Amino acid sequence: MSDLKNMYKTILGDPFPSEMKVQLGDQELVYRKRTWEIDGEEKGLRYGENPDQPAAVYELAEGSLTLGGVEFRGPGKGLVSALTEENMLQAGKHPGKTNLTDVDNAINILQYLTAKPAALILKHNNPCGAAWSDKGVADALHKAFWSDRIAAFGGAVVVNRPMDLECAKIINSAYFEVVAAPAFEEGVVEELKKRKNLRILEIPGMAHLEELVNVPMLDFKSLIDGGIVMQQSFRNRILRADDFIPATAEKDGVEVAARKPTAQEADDLLFAWAVEAGVTSNSIIFARNGATVSIGTGEQDRVGCVELTIHKAYTKFADMLACKEHGISLYELKLKALKDKEAQAILDDIEARTRAEKGGLMGTAMVSDGFFPFRDGVDAALAHGVSAIAQPGGSIRDHEVIEAVNEASPQVAMVFTAQRSFKH
Repeated sequence: MSDLKNMYKTILGDPFPSEMKVQLGDQELVYRKRTWEIDGEEKGLRYGENPDQPAAVYELAEGSLTLGGVEFRGPGKGLVSALTEENMLQAGKHPGKTNLTDVDNAINILQYLTAKPAALILKHNNPCGAAWSDKGVADALHKAFWSDRIAAFGGAVVVNRPMDLECAKIINSAYFEVVAAPAFEEGVVEELKKRKNLRILEIPGMAHLEELVNVPMLDFKSLIDGGIVMQQSFRNRILRADDFIPATAEKDGVEVAARKPTAQEADDLLFAWAVEAGVTSNSIIFARNGATVSIGTGEQDRVGCVELTIHKAYTKFADMLACKEHGISLYELKLKALKDKEAQAILDDIEARTRAEKGGLMGTAMVSDGFFPFRDGVDAALAHGVSAIAQPGGSIRDHEVIEAVNEASPQVAMVFTAQRSFKH
């Protein structure tokens, strides 16, 4: 058993070179490996995705790139790759690949959420809870945490405003591995350092994320044979509510049109579509009042992803009731109920209330990163009280999908994005 535990404590040697060059035609990009002096030693990434995978992180240091008339992100604008020892306010066990890529994907999402204080909690490079709030970053973090308290365990917390003491107390009330913010208010770092293994990262560039929007970066995907797929990174075209397109379709000379979202529905759809940029496909997001209610990721079929996301919503809602009202998780309550009649009665009550509230899904806005090939996915969501939907559109069955929302009572809103948001 000790050998298994030591697997996670072992810091691998870094065999990667200090510099990497990428030549694209007559344009050259120079990347330099990022290391840090921690505890008197020069250290790179702790390890890669798994403890037996060496890894390195490189910052774009020199060169510029223009392809097809589009200028790409250049040097001097580094965020995660530019972290220095000074930015590591506490190194903890010092970061591995997943710690940094979680923070990076949070920044990927937060670039579209600069209009309000926002907070994300990520696990395994997917957001498990996200929220924004006019009341401030602590309110956003509170809502993000309670949208999925279960998955938040051991996650990365990233906010887009200076972190305040209320945020720090929320973080220290649970278990997290990484915290990142553009700055920290007085006394916050001292509060966070009560958790000695917490990695605390200050990333000043996060205060200027609006400068990144619609400036792409070079996105590499390595193939198992050693090959590389290269692409321009995703650029979100839905930056304001009026960027959505009315959902209309025509078949056999008959045109159908969906209801337009209310202002609140449009705001929730805008928020959820921004979060969608960082979610592994196929994916579905339910959101309400500026917070995610449930996020479904990585499914192979669209209706299956809707069903999974609904199931998760019911589970998270029941867990929230169990935790807030009885101080234990839903799973602890279920275990206790096997031998305790009183606990069984409590569980029965929670499950009945969860069904009555449809897992907190009533009145939610739903976004889908791809179009609906059939109306089944929409019908599944309608049965649980969704009030507005955003999806790319472009299916040969768009008219059936629009008919589904129009047949709902009350009528459900739908808009198109005219853009797919797959992430693999």
